[in-house]
Amino acid sequence: MGSLTANQERFMPWRTIKHEDDKPKLTWQLETLVRGFFDRELFLDYIRYFVLFESDGETIIKKIAGYHQFHAVREAVKATVIAAQEIEGVTEKRATYANEVVPGSKKAGVVWHTQGSGKSISMCCYAGKLLQQPAMNNPTLIVVTDRNDLDGQLFATFSNAIELLKQTPVQAHNRDELRQLLAERESGGIIFTSVQKFALLDDENSHPILNDRHNIVVISDEAHRSQYGLKAVLTADGQYKFGYAKHMRDALPFASFIGFTGTPISQEDKDTRAVFGGYVSIYDIQDAVDDGATVPIYYESRLAKLELNVDEIEALSDQVDEVIEDEEDIDQREKTKGEWSRLEKLVGATPRLQQVAADLVDHFEARTAIMDGKAMIVG
Repeated sequence: MGSLTANQERFMPWRTIKHEDDKPKLTWQLETLVRGFFDRELFLDYIRYFVLFESDGETIIKKIAGYHQFHAVREAVKATVIAAQEIEGVTEKRATYANEVVPGSKKAGVVWHTQGSGKSISMCCYAGKLLQQPAMNNPTLIVVTDRNDLDGQLFATFSNAIELLKQTPVQAHNRDELRQLLAERESGGIIFTSVQKFALLDDENSHPILNDRHNIVVISDEAHRSQYGLKAVLTADGQYKFGYAKHMRDALPFASFIGFTGTPISQEDKDTRAVFGGYVSIYDIQDAVDDGATVPIYYESRLAKLELNVDEIEALSDQVDEVIEDEEDIDQREKTKGEWSRLEKLVGATPRLQQVAADLVDHFEARTAIMDGKAMIVG
């Protein structure tokens, strides 16, 4: 399954029958398609929630979900309905460390789908299906990213799918607007924000409660990143300062959390598991290679010596300012700037960049002398 335009068609195989781990190896692909995709219950679910239309100028683009997106969304919706239940006495320890979704725990889990596997479409289909679940009682969805540009991209994807969502998403442009949107919302709605907008005001020691309903769901893009952490940091003036995840949970004490990420969560990352829980769906790089969605990755170690060019420090500082311009918290911005400055001084020195570039060119030319192909440099 795939996307379709007037000039282009792209298809993927359908490899599953009942769920994402039900991948028969020794049956004909057509049999898997008939028994899986055209199963009556699954097919009707697919037609209702997994077909999107986007406008590209004068062209209408039809996008339909792949099998991994279909099953991930179904599992994620099921997990969210369970986690969002209003149940008293759910212990934090059990809810944090248990692999299964605990009723009332507010931890709906993490969807790990490797880069390039259509995470935005998965999130959109998830929202469309979750909004229609009677058990959720017309929920409010809050889509949280950690950069303004990502917020805009995801907002555009959702805005193109209002037929599926049956409502128009809104975007919070600053902290005050976000607080007003959340405090006034009694039911329904899709609100987009960056995580930095949950920062405290100057005179606040903790984030005020904005909405204490149980049918609020926070959908987090790139759930593993550091600003979602719960740890407190001791500042120079002797105050403890918490991360944005703590502020989010203070603002929405009974909201459920689900994370979508393109990279795996490390075993040491207890913060992410404490907020979201365990995996509800995994589509890793090997799955993408098997489906022909990406090429195999082979690792070959290369070394490039580090040198420091002092004359470049000021120019690098300006570049770092551009990188961290989305940081709304002053202290965090300076900390980030310090860390990036040290890193850029080392790996961004001009002689080293010239050495790396020359090595890339030599490597590619040596390869193309033997076989045809193309290359992409990822930084």
